[in-house]
Amino acid sequence: MDFINLSWEYINSFSPFLLLGLLLAGIIHAVVSDRTIIKLLGGKSILTVVYAAIVGVPLPLCSCSVVPMAVNLKKQGASNGATSSFLISTPESGVDSIAMTYAMMDLPMTIIRPVAAFLSAMLAGVAQHLFNDFEMAKSEPNVTSCCKGKKGSSNSNSTVAQSSSLFNRTSSFVSSSTKYAFVNLIDDMAYWMTLGIVAGLLINYFIPENMFYHLNGVWGKLGIILIGIPMYICASSTTPLAASLVLKGMSPGSAMILLLVGPATNLANMVVLQQFIGKKGVVINVLSISIVALIMAFGIDYAYETFELPINFKVGLHHEGGASLFTHLCSILLVILLGKGLYKSKIKPLFN
Repeated sequence: MDFINLSWEYINSFSPFLLLGLLLAGIIHAVVSDRTIIKLLGGKSILTVVYAAIVGVPLPLCSCSVVPMAVNLKKQGASNGATSSFLISTPESGVDSIAMTYAMMDLPMTIIRPVAAFLSAMLAGVAQHLFNDFEMAKSEPNVTSCCKGKKGSSNSNSTVAQSSSLFNRTSSFVSSSTKYAFVNLIDDMAYWMTLGIVAGLLINYFIPENMFYHLNGVWGKLGIILIGIPMYICASSTTPLAASLVLKGMSPGSAMILLLVGPATNLANMVVLQQFIGKKGVVINVLSISIVALIMAFGIDYAYETFELPINFKVGLHHEGGASLFTHLCSILLVILLGKGLYKSKIKPLFN
């Protein structure tokens, strides 16, 4: 019974913020079309690297679903710098993962996470611009998203544009936003989000205090990078895992490495991307992410120790009087949405 209560408190600690993040992601998806992004990031100017890093930070795309978008950018004339910048900042951060960070960690980590994503994207983009800028060959294989949700920012916007009345435009906008947030996006992330929640919950309940203290040194941080580079886990899914690891002895800086490296890289995508930005380009991206992750990790640990910042991570905190009815309803809705996503992506295909 204690484990069940802890599980529910754990979900209560972030469910309203995750649902809010999903809704904001849906709004961004409906407002910002693929065509707008391509127009903004196309070209060879160094400014496109900056634009790509900025645009990518709030967008709610995982590292596998961002690849088709990045390849499209490349085919439309974007430089390797802009393409890599977008490829890194987008999966490392998003309005959904930022909301999750605030819900489960603290304000400093919530601010630092998108800043770190921007810096790693900028370093990779500038390095690509200086050392690996070339035109893509004409004949390239088509790349599709590994995620199951339907894409279509442009379609959403065109539907809104075609509506003649204010009521129809508003209805179309609301429908497009909510469908993307609570159907497409949640279905895409349901499996990995559930794994992240379950892993974080098991760590909270079964792992003793200070179990992961040994990962706070140089070798521990390097080990996290080496493990995180080939693995895939989306930005929102890393948050409950990282927060729980910190409560069991890992430093906030070491947790930041996991938050940056895990979502931004995985082995399958690196194999695909070398066809478009070259092997040198893939190496530049991985090194840029690793360098920024290490620098940010040591900087964060130094700041927390020097300024004696309390690690007030809010994972499964016991609130006086218990959670509100609204929070419980959000948790129920989230469990239903995750269950629906798991059924559609993992269970239903078994019977087809």
